[in-house]
Amino acid sequence: MSVKKITLLLTGLFVQSYGYADTQLDAPEISVTASKANDSLEAYKINTADTVKLLENEAGVSFYESGGVSSLPVIHGLNDDRIKILVDGAELTSACGNHMNPPLSYISPVGVESVDLMAGITPVSMGGDNIAGTISVKSVSPTYATGDDFLYKGSFSTFYRGNNNGLSSALSAAAANQNLSLGFIGTIDRANSYEDGHGNKVRSTQVDRRTQTFTLGLKGDAQELIVKVGHQDILHQGYVNQYMDMVGNSSTFINANYLRQFAWGDLDTKIYYQDVGHEMGFFSGEKTGTMPMNTEGKDYGYSIKATMPYAEIHNIRLGNEYHTNKLNDYWPPVAGSMMMGPSTFLNINHGHRDDFSAFAEVSSQWNKEWSTLLGIRDDYISSGTGNVASYNPNGGIMFATDNTAATAFNSQSHSKSYNNIDVTATARYESNPNQEVEFGYARKSRAPNLYELYTWGRGTMAMSMIGWFGDANGYVGNLNLKSEVANTASATFTWHDAENASWNVKLTPYFTYVQDYIDVARIGTFHPNMAMGDTKALLQFVNQDARFYGLDMKWSRQLWSDNQFGRGRVFGTLGWVKGERVNDGSDLYHIMPMNAKFTVEQKISNWTNAVETQLVESKTDVDNVRFESKTPGYALVNLRTSYDWKQVRLDLGVTNLFDKFYYLPLGGADYADWKANGSVGAMQSVAGMGRSINVGLTLKF
Repeated sequence: MSVKKITLLLTGLFVQSYGYADTQLDAPEISVTASKANDSLEAYKINTADTVKLLENEAGVSFYESGGVSSLPVIHGLNDDRIKILVDGAELTSACGNHMNPPLSYISPVGVESVDLMAGITPVSMGGDNIAGTISVKSVSPTYATGDDFLYKGSFSTFYRGNNNGLSSALSAAAANQNLSLGFIGTIDRANSYEDGHGNKVRSTQVDRRTQTFTLGLKGDAQELIVKVGHQDILHQGYVNQYMDMVGNSSTFINANYLRQFAWGDLDTKIYYQDVGHEMGFFSGEKTGTMPMNTEGKDYGYSIKATMPYAEIHNIRLGNEYHTNKLNDYWPPVAGSMMMGPSTFLNINHGHRDDFSAFAEVSSQWNKEWSTLLGIRDDYISSGTGNVASYNPNGGIMFATDNTAATAFNSQSHSKSYNNIDVTATARYESNPNQEVEFGYARKSRAPNLYELYTWGRGTMAMSMIGWFGDANGYVGNLNLKSEVANTASATFTWHDAENASWNVKLTPYFTYVQDYIDVARIGTFHPNMAMGDTKALLQFVNQDARFYGLDMKWSRQLWSDNQFGRGRVFGTLGWVKGERVNDGSDLYHIMPMNAKFTVEQKISNWTNAVETQLVESKTDVDNVRFESKTPGYALVNLRTSYDWKQVRLDLGVTNLFDKFYYLPLGGADYADWKANGSVGAMQSVAGMGRSINVGLTLKF
């Protein structure tokens, strides 16, 4: 039976269910298709070292498979930079031509306190320069003592994953009185390459990451200052679907947040800075070669937000934000190489991207039934970069293609500016205690990133080093790119019992038309490693209109309550999305096929037990421009149990219980295995992980 038939059957059985937990900024504010992914965070930390995958139970969310801690999120078919991603309120940028260090790679799941997801139509106060939605991740907050007592506490967590010998650990400690809090958390995530359902190693999927964060909290009667300082080292991270791996990523950050309550309302201010040093290369025998590629990135900025009640039924929010990204991307020469020397290849030379924005927003509770949210935002984005050069600006025919491209690039103006206007208008109508509807419209914009604009190399090697899509194709930028402008209409229908305790269901159909969507045009082909067994595309970023439409569903139903078997419920999600070019109706890249997840969960005393089933339809809608591969459908079964008692929590789980072999629909091309086996034939899709027995232990003291 297909995923579609199964999900239609279960939808009929549970037509009275759902479960996005509404995310509200300050009552009476509303937000269409908003959710918090926090109820099951602890249960799912056992299975992954990748923070993005804490969202895998949210309808409409999928992932570009990348490094072991660096998957790229996708919301309703829109990926990566099209999503506003905030880590403790800071906006971070991938400092890599392959986006090996995306924002959520800088925080381990074991250090996450909460994850908020706002898909599609989002309040303008949640950030601009995005067209898909917002993911906001918060690390552990400072805690304070009550009264005159001093508070001392700490915890130690460790998670082991059998398939790839993976280990995640976290040690935290805090000391506080009622006004001062000092905290520390250190995390380690490391793993070998995993095995697929046939027992074969999926090469270049190993990782080793270390993170330390210190937190200072100062709290008064109506104000609080939180300062976080930290450092992270990713010693290495393999990339099965890229030509190179990460051989080092070192970052340091500081983040300060000041909150103050006044008689007129609330003030929320933030300032942040992060410095990143990143290097690609080769670190193991699973993928070999010699070619250093270095990147230096900086992100810093501030935000000021004020919230003021007005006339009892309104909340007005005003804000100003600034974010800048600095980037140097250069490839040092390789001693003795005729192709990679004698000079440094300047890919992006002193690039910068600055976003200065202001917004105004008002939420209103007109009566018991009706509430609205209206907002407008202006983001002025400017970018630029210096002149570039190939490995050998005076070289002969071997360097002619890149030298010609460098000359053409340097002869043009590199300064670009975009004035993006975003608008959000939503309403909620609660007709009776059992149902409600949210509907709205949003105009959202995103300016091109530095790699989309400024990568210039036209040689096959230079182009194949660019691209965060995991498809083994090659990419080149386009100085003439326009901003993407997305027009989204969405409605969310919710039904539940009067107490919203026994059953609930939420359905969200949506439609997005993107003007000047940054897609690609094929400008040539090549054979990787000069092997004739496979053909890949040479692509240039271009603007063309696109449309996305689909349906999200999330539901739950109580099965039994408070008997000798404790409490039981069944819940699940369904996601379906279609993405296509407007000009010819052809399919866009990496659109997740229809997928569903169903979980039966029992809670009895201190135990929580669950059986999960994940169903994924075959992927037949593929992007022929990129030579995207089709993948068959599959079904996976997972088991988990946990025991939570006072200061101890024990987690046990089995993922892919029946050791099913399957291909990841968004896994891309398995370059690492293809190269290791002699570069013969066509690259296969990346296989998913086979059975893994996982165990976790948390001690609080």
